[in-house]
Amino acid sequence: MKLHELLSFNDIVIQCHDNPDADALASGYALYTYLKKNGKDPRFIYRGRWKIGKFCLMLMMEALEIPISYEPDFDEVPELLVLTDCQYGQKNVTTTEAKTIAVIDHHQISGELPPLSEVRSRLGSCSTLMWDMLREEGISLDDNVKLSTALYYGLYTDTNKLSEVSHPLDRDMIDSLIINKSLVKEMSNSNITLGELKITGKAILGSEYSKEHRYLIIQAEPCDPVILGVMSDFSMETENVDICVAYYDSPTEVKFSVRSCVKEVHADEVADYIADGFGGGGGHIYKAGGILWPDKLALAGVGVNGATANDFIRQRLDDYYAEYEILYARTAELDRSDMKLYEKRPQLLGTVKMTDLFPAGTPVEIRTLEGDVTVRIDNETFLMIGVEGEVYPIKEEKLRRSYTFSDEAYTRSFEYDPSIKDMLTGERKNVLEHVRSVIAKGGARVYAKPLTTHVKLFTAWDEEKYYSGVPGDFIASREDDPHDIYVIRRRLMDQLYKEVSVI
Repeated sequence: MKLHELLSFNDIVIQCHDNPDADALASGYALYTYLKKNGKDPRFIYRGRWKIGKFCLMLMMEALEIPISYEPDFDEVPELLVLTDCQYGQKNVTTTEAKTIAVIDHHQISGELPPLSEVRSRLGSCSTLMWDMLREEGISLDDNVKLSTALYYGLYTDTNKLSEVSHPLDRDMIDSLIINKSLVKEMSNSNITLGELKITGKAILGSEYSKEHRYLIIQAEPCDPVILGVMSDFSMETENVDICVAYYDSPTEVKFSVRSCVKEVHADEVADYIADGFGGGGGHIYKAGGILWPDKLALAGVGVNGATANDFIRQRLDDYYAEYEILYARTAELDRSDMKLYEKRPQLLGTVKMTDLFPAGTPVEIRTLEGDVTVRIDNETFLMIGVEGEVYPIKEEKLRRSYTFSDEAYTRSFEYDPSIKDMLTGERKNVLEHVRSVIAKGGARVYAKPLTTHVKLFTAWDEEKYYSGVPGDFIASREDDPHDIYVIRRRLMDQLYKEVSVI
């Protein structure tokens, strides 16, 4: 759905979920602003049993002039009802009758969506979704600091002070918005009530510790998700604690926060592992979080015979630790006796010399769907663009040994185009606009075999960040360099390589 599709309606009501949070307020405010800009006169409401009483939200509404009204008894039937940061029929939003329903949301799809809907579950906030939809309509927010600040704060709070941001669009919005920083600071410092402070202390006192795996589980009462981050951040100061998971269990969701202080365990991977098949999770290497859906947990036995969300999280953590083997490519050499030899198939890929983007010595940030990578440009390094838009560095000597430059146009497109930013000036360039095509030479060969366990691989070129492989993926090393070890996704193996005979 595009925002301009809503302009054919006149009597429009915007409704966010009951007991709104900052993201609900910001995303509804953004839609309200768009409709007003296009000559409409929408109303922005919320319903439910409770009127907003949290100081930071009241400050947000007053300082940013968010025109929302509390309408618990709303009984009109508008021509169009647009739900933001929620979906029609969910338990967390009071049902309002309307002739036409539209949905704009970033949560997991929970039922049948109306024809007018835009749901992107991988985004960190509905604010990000509204920002991108406004951008698609050609609307700049450079001259609207109040709306920009609202959208930023919506993402800020929904991703635990940005620690759980995982999608590049979230990061793009952060970089682009011109905000009132002092107001964000004031709102964030007014986020914890005395009651929530007591919740924090009570939860930490009742925490559960695993001596074997050095993790801590903290169960809290339902609270602002930011409080979970406060709990886990504080708990990471404790000796012999490498991982902390703080969570609350409510009838509509189980929200959790993850922290890690060791490079062998990425918080975003733990969050994704806990939530896989039961919700969603993501974030950064050291800070992450996610959400579990009660209906999915019920299928795993939560709520049956006394089983709790705490039992589920503990089991997922134990399974996570039991499944992974850690490899350090710089010192490891794979046993090739049970590995087959493969040759890289001719494949049109993309590459760009980094000095064609910015001068040598420039510190840059490369943004991809997988995350941000910070490097310093030198004269010998190229960027390779893989078949799924993944980006990785390669030295010129190895590039020319393995690939041939082609005059064929590079036409691949991806869910998110990688970009590169000069960290000194802030200038950002689209990598694909500068890419040249290359074709893999025959003779570039690797030894490979399917993984039977989960693997964390620290490559020879990056000893601080590991790459994960799961059973069915392939572990490979170049024939001419036993320490050039990497993981090849199962779905890509046949596309990229063919088996050859060992002479």
